[in-house]
Amino acid sequence: MKKKSHIVVTSRECRGNVEKMIRRFIKKAKRERIVEEVKDRRYYKKPSVKKKEKRIRAERQRVRDERKRQRALERRRRRNY
Repeated sequence: MKKKSHIVVTSRECRGNVEKMIRRFIKKAKRERIVEEVKDRRYYKKPSVKKKEKRIRAERQRVRDERKRQRALERRRRRNY
């Protein structure tokens, strides 16, 4: 399963600020999981280990999303009072 990535950061979207361009590039690379994929491909992993890691990652994401949803509900409740 090859996933092609093409990350572009233009000077226009960062108004010519080089530091901002670098930060934006790093964020985009993290979002695309490029560095993680390179680290994962470095060594062979058994399919069962990949499956287990995927399940753990999905569970963490569900917990994060639930926390985020709860915080949003709390903010809405506070605003309404």
